[in-house]
Amino acid sequence: MLLMTTCCIKVLIMSINYIKCRNNMSPSWPLCCIHSLDAVSSLQAKAMMTRRVDLLEEIPRMPDFLVALRPHTVWVKTPVKLLCTVQGNPRPIVKWSEYSHHAYTVEPGVTIRNTRDTAEYSAVAINQHGTATSKATVTVKSNCLMFYFLFPCGPVPHMTEIHASKLEVSLLDRFPVSFGVEGGSISLVCTMVVIPDLPNVPPLAQWYRDGKLLKPSKLVEMALGGGTARLTLSHLAKDDEGLYTLLIFTKDGTAEHSAYLFVSDAAPSTPGAPGAPMSVKAYDINSDYVLVAWKPPNTVNEAPIIGYFVDRCEAGSDTWVQCNDAPVKVCKYPVHGLSVGHSYHFRVRAVNSAGISNPSRKSDKVTALDEAESERLKVIKIEGKYDIVIKDDDLEGYVTIPGEPTDVHASEIFKSYVVLSWKPPSPRGRAPLWYVIEKVSGTGAWQRINTAVKLHSPRYPVFDLQDGQKYQFRVYSVNMYGSSEASVPSEPIQKVDEDGVPSAPGKVVATRNTKTSVFLQWDPPKHLKNLMGYYIDGRVVGSKDWFPCNHKPFKHSRFVVHGLIPGESYVFRVQAVNVFGLSEESQESSPIAVEPTLTTPSDPFDITMLSCDGSSITLAWKSPKHCGGSKITAYYVDKHDADNLEWKEVNQAGLTERVGDLTEGNFYWFQVQAANLAGVGLPSAPSESMKCEAWTMDEPGPAYDLSFSEVRSHSLIILWKAPVYTGASAVTGYFVDMAKKGSSDFVTLNQEAVSHCYLQVTGLEEGATYVFRVRAINANGVGKPSQRSEPVCAKALPGTQEIVAGVDEETGDVFLSLEACEICEMSKFVWSKNYKPIGDCPRLAVSVKGRTSRLTFTNPDKDDLGKYSVVVTDTDGVSASHTLTEDALNTMLELSYAIRHPIVPLKHGLSYEILEKGHVRFWLQAVKLSPSVSYRFVVNDKEVTSGEGHKISHDVATGIIQMTVDNFTRSDEGTYTCQINDGKAKTQSSLVLVGDVFKAALKEAEFQRREHIRKQGPHFSEYLYFTVTEDCNVMLACKVANVKKETRFNWYREEEEIVLETPPNVMSGACALPIPLFSRKDQGVYKAVLSDDRGKDTSTFDISGKVFDDIINAIAQIAGSSASDLVLQCTPEGIRLQCYMNYYTEEMKTVWKHKESKIASSEKMRIGGTAEMAWMQICDPSDKEKGHYSIEISDGVKTYTRTFDLSGQAELQVFSALQSEVVGGLPDVVTIMEEKSLSLTCTVWGEPTPEVTWFKNEQEVTSTEHTRVTFDGGKFASLVINKVTPEDSGKYSINVRNKYGGEFVEITVSVYKHGEQIPEPKLGQPKMATPAATPAVLHPGSERLRNR
Repeated sequence: MLLMTTCCIKVLIMSINYIKCRNNMSPSWPLCCIHSLDAVSSLQAKAMMTRRVDLLEEIPRMPDFLVALRPHTVWVKTPVKLLCTVQGNPRPIVKWSEYSHHAYTVEPGVTIRNTRDTAEYSAVAINQHGTATSKATVTVKSNCLMFYFLFPCGPVPHMTEIHASKLEVSLLDRFPVSFGVEGGSISLVCTMVVIPDLPNVPPLAQWYRDGKLLKPSKLVEMALGGGTARLTLSHLAKDDEGLYTLLIFTKDGTAEHSAYLFVSDAAPSTPGAPGAPMSVKAYDINSDYVLVAWKPPNTVNEAPIIGYFVDRCEAGSDTWVQCNDAPVKVCKYPVHGLSVGHSYHFRVRAVNSAGISNPSRKSDKVTALDEAESERLKVIKIEGKYDIVIKDDDLEGYVTIPGEPTDVHASEIFKSYVVLSWKPPSPRGRAPLWYVIEKVSGTGAWQRINTAVKLHSPRYPVFDLQDGQKYQFRVYSVNMYGSSEASVPSEPIQKVDEDGVPSAPGKVVATRNTKTSVFLQWDPPKHLKNLMGYYIDGRVVGSKDWFPCNHKPFKHSRFVVHGLIPGESYVFRVQAVNVFGLSEESQESSPIAVEPTLTTPSDPFDITMLSCDGSSITLAWKSPKHCGGSKITAYYVDKHDADNLEWKEVNQAGLTERVGDLTEGNFYWFQVQAANLAGVGLPSAPSESMKCEAWTMDEPGPAYDLSFSEVRSHSLIILWKAPVYTGASAVTGYFVDMAKKGSSDFVTLNQEAVSHCYLQVTGLEEGATYVFRVRAINANGVGKPSQRSEPVCAKALPGTQEIVAGVDEETGDVFLSLEACEICEMSKFVWSKNYKPIGDCPRLAVSVKGRTSRLTFTNPDKDDLGKYSVVVTDTDGVSASHTLTEDALNTMLELSYAIRHPIVPLKHGLSYEILEKGHVRFWLQAVKLSPSVSYRFVVNDKEVTSGEGHKISHDVATGIIQMTVDNFTRSDEGTYTCQINDGKAKTQSSLVLVGDVFKAALKEAEFQRREHIRKQGPHFSEYLYFTVTEDCNVMLACKVANVKKETRFNWYREEEEIVLETPPNVMSGACALPIPLFSRKDQGVYKAVLSDDRGKDTSTFDISGKVFDDIINAIAQIAGSSASDLVLQCTPEGIRLQCYMNYYTEEMKTVWKHKESKIASSEKMRIGGTAEMAWMQICDPSDKEKGHYSIEISDGVKTYTRTFDLSGQAELQVFSALQSEVVGGLPDVVTIMEEKSLSLTCTVWGEPTPEVTWFKNEQEVTSTEHTRVTFDGGKFASLVINKVTPEDSGKYSINVRNKYGGEFVEITVSVYKHGEQIPEPKLGQPKMATPAATPAVLHPGSERLRNR
C-alpha cells in the first residue's frame, strides 16, 4: 500500500492595499506606525486615516517576515498548510523551495508522495531592496505502528481534519488602553467565542508590540484557552510601552484588536532624579569590544540630564561593574576590555544634579566574539555527503608574520570619545593576533596609545584627545612571530561638539477624539539629525506642572494622548529625541477641552405609548445613548399603518410627544430620530404595533422616563415621571419593582406606595446589574407597569465626589458644592430639593466654575432644611445628594457670622520678655497676617509711635507684632495694649504690668543692663564652681570671655592672694585652682579677679556650710567607689583593720561597725586614717573582739560598705603566722654625716610574698638616682640614699603587706654637717649613732628596737 501525504503551501502577503480594504480600520498591523484612534467615526477622521495609509505606501521597505514559518510534525494523509506573513514595498515576490536529499522549487499544489518527503521548506521574499528567508521543517510520520497497537482487528479510525485556522473566532471583551508602572505587572485580556470550541484545537493567536512579534520569555507570558487570550507582562519597564496587537487566524482571515500600553517611571531612589533610560542594546560586537546604545528618558519637571553611567554584568552573575568613571553625555558608549568568549548584559543609569536614576532593564545577552571568525570558515561538500571545514588561514600558505591592517577610520566621532575601526590584515599569520595603535598630532612624533592592554578587536575607543586638535592614527598587526608594517595613516580626525539635538518640532495641533483622549499632530523638526522619536508633555490649563504623555520615544508625528479627565482643558508640547538628548520644546498647542468627536446622535429606543384618546397617541422614548458630542436639538417621528408600509414624517421641526391625525381603530408603527449640530442620527428600531383606541380604564397608565441618580456600590436613586393617563381618579402613589438583569422575577421594593416620583434603593450587591419598573396606583387600583428601565450596575463612577457643605472664607456664604468627575461642553448642573428642580428661587443661587458647581443660600434658615441633589447632564450619571440638617446649618451659620464679622486670631496674646542690654520687648503673635495689616500700641491710654526709645515692627511670615523699649524705668509701669486691623478683621490684646509683676520685670531689666556693661570688658562666662577629679583633688574652676593677652587673673582666699607656680592662661578660656588633700582647713571664701584696661570682673565662692558638705560628699563618692576590701594588719598594740582608697579625710562620713553595732573611738578601739587609707586599731584583742567588722562610707546619696570576718583565735594565729613582717636588719635611729651614703636593708618574710613600700614623712619614696629602692628575691628590702644631705633627714618607714596583713616599722634618720658635734639624745629621744667614715650598712640580725 502506497502511503501518500499532501502538503498545501499557502503564502499570505499582507500588503498596504490589503490593510486599506479592511473595514477602513487604522493600519495598526502590520505597519505598526500608530495605534488606532478610539471612537473616531467622523468623515474627517476617516480621511485622515486614508492619508496616513497613502503616506506609508510611499516608504520603501525591504522584505520582512512578520509571521515566520512554523515547523510541523504530521501523520500521513494529514493536510498541512504552511503560513507566513510578509511585508515590503514594493510588494515582494515569494518563491518556495524544499531541501531534503536535493533542492528543488515547490509550486503551490504539489503533493509529497512518501514519508521520505520529510524536508525543510523555505519561503524567500524578494523585492528591489533586498531578500528575506523563512524556513520550517515538515516531519511526516507513518501511522502503521499506531494502527497495529491500537486497532489490531479493525480499520484505521477517522482523524480530524480541523485546523486552528479553520475555526470561526469572534472577539468579545477587548483589552482597553492600559497604564502600568515600572516594576509592576499587567495583563492584557481578550475574550472570544470559538466555533467549534475544541479543547485540543485552540485558535492560532499571535501578539505584537509596535508590529514586532512577541515570543514567550521570563518577562512575557502568553495563555490561550477557555475562550480567553491573555498576555501577562511581569516586571514592567518603559521598554514595554507601545501598541499591542492580538492577531487571531480565523476561517475568514484574521481577527485582531490593538490598544496602547503606557508604562510610567517608578519612584526614583533620590527625589528629583531622572527616569531610567530604555531600549539598551549592544551593537558592533567583537571579541573584546561592544558599542552600547540606548534611548534617553523624558525629563518633564526634573533637572536636565548631564550624562549616563553604563554598567556590565557577566551572564550568570549578579555583580554589576561600572564601565565609565565619568558620565558620558551621548546615548552611546564603547565598552572595551571584555573577555573573549564571555557573555554579558548591560544596563544604563541617567545622572542629573539631583542624583542617579534607577537602572534600565538589562540588555539581551551578548557574547564577546569576533564575527569575522565565522566568515573565515569555508565548508566544502564532498559527493554531497561529507563536510570539510577549513579556515582562510589554511589557504594563505606558511606565513608567520601578519600583514598590515587597512582602512583605518573613525566609525564614531563625539565630543567624549572617538571609535577607531579598521579591517583585519590578510594574511593573518599562523598565531593569535593583536593590534598596536599609534597617534600623531600635526608634525609631532607617533605615540602608542594602547600600552596597557592587548587589543584583539578591530575597534578601539579613544577618550583622551584634546579639543581643537586634529589627529592621525595608524595600526600594527602583531603576533608571537613579530609585527607587521604600519597601516596607512587615517585621515585627520578631530572631536566634534555635541550640540547635535534635533531642532524643535513645529506647530502642534490638538483635536477632539474621545471623552478621555485627544489626537495630536505636529510638524517634524526641520533638522532631524537621526531622529529617534518624540516625547509629548501636557498640562491642565491654569496649572504650571507638566506631565509626560508617553515614556518611550514615539516614532511618528501624530499621537493619541489617553487617560485625560473628561471636560478638562489641556495644552500640549512636543520634544524631538536623538542620541544627543532632547530638543527644545515646541510651541504649546491651543487649549482643548477633552470631548468626544462631534458626530450625529445614536438612535433613540424603547418607544412606548403613554395614552390614547382615539385620534392621537402620546408617545415616549428613551434618549440616545450617545449624543454625538453636541446637545440634541430635536426629535423627528415617523409612522406607518398596516395599509401603507411607507414611513411618513409626523413632524418636520421641533419636538412633540403627541402624534395626531390618526384613525381610530387602526394599528400604527413609529420610529424616532434624534438631531444635533452634526445632523440627524439613525432612526430607532420600529415600535411595536399600537392600536389607536381611546383609553377608558379606571386604573392609571404607565409611568415613564425612568432614570437613575447617585448610583453607588450598594445604593441608588430611581426617578420617574408621573403617568400621562391618570385613570378615573388621581394617582395616589407608586410601587417600584426590581429584578436582576436577565431575570423576570421582579420583587416589589416598597410595601406601601410612595407619593413622590423617586425612591432610594439600598442593599444592592456591588457590581451586580439590575432592571426596574414602576407601577402607579389610584383609588381604583394598580395600573399597568412601565417599560423596564435600562440595566444599571451597582458601581460608582471612578473619581466620584460627594456634595460638600461649607462656608465661603471670604464672603461667609453658606453653600453646597460638587466637583464633577466627568463633564463636557454641553453638561449642566441641575440642582433639586427633595428631587424637585429648584429653578429660579431668590433664596438660592447656582454658580458654575470649571468642573465645580455651587448652590449658595442667601439668607439660610429652617425653611432651607431638606435633601439637596445635583445631576450633571450629558455624562455617564454624575450625581450626588446631601441632607442639610438643623445642627449642620447652625454650625455653618456660626462660622458665617465669624467670617462676616471677623477677628484676627492670635496664637499668643500680648507678652513681654527681657532682652540683652536691659531692653524690654512687648510682643504678640497672630495666626495669620496680610501684608496690608495695620496696628498700634497704646500705653496708659496714650499711643506710642516708633521713634527714640521705642522700636515697633511686624513680620507677616510669622505673624509677630512687637515693640521694644530701650530704657525701661519706673515710669513705664502701667497697662499695655496692641490694637490690630487686618482687612475686615480686628482684635486687640492687653497686658497689665503693675505692682510686683512690674518690680520683677524692672529688676530683671536692670540686671541685664549691668550684665551688658560687665560683658563689655573681660568677664566670667561661667562663675566659680567646683569639680573633683578621679584622684580626689578638688578644683575650683571658671570660664572667661572677652579676654586678651594683657588680661590679668588673680586668685584670693580670705582676701589673701594665692600665687600659683604656673600662672593662669586666660586665653584658653578656662582657669582652675587645685586644692589637694582637701579637708576642713581649706574652708573659706575664695575669689577670682579678672581685669585689664577695659574693666574688672569678680567671682567669689564660699567653701563652707552646705558647699563644704557637697565637696566632701563628692570626694566620698569617688573614694567609696575606689575603696578596697578590709585587710588585717598586725601592729605592736594588736590588730589593725585597714581600707585603702584614693583619698581619705576624717571629714568624710565613715562609720565602723562590729556585729552591726556602731564603734566609737576609744582606748580599746582607736579609729583613724591617713591620706590613703582609713583604719581601726584593736588593742590587745580578746574573744570579745571576734565577729563581723565593716566600714561604711556615705556620699549623702549612696553608702559604700566593706567587711571583714574576724571569726576566732585560730584565725588570729593563722594571720599571725602568715602575715608579712620585717624579720630583722633595721635600727630605730640613724645619725649620719652629710656626703655619706646610707643603706637601710632588712629581711622581709610573708606568705604569699608581701608588697614592700618605703615612706619618708608619710610620703611614698620612689626610686631615683639619689634614692634607690630594691626588693631582691622576695626577701631582702633595701633603701639606699647616695650622698645624704640635711634635706634627707626625717622619719622613714617601711610597710610590708600581703592579703593576711602586714607590719609597719619606723626609722629616724638625722644628717649633720661635717665638723659639727654629734648631738646628744634628749630625754625621751633614742641615742644617736656614732658617725661612720663609710656608708652605714645595717645587716640582718643587728640590734633594733621594735615597738610591739
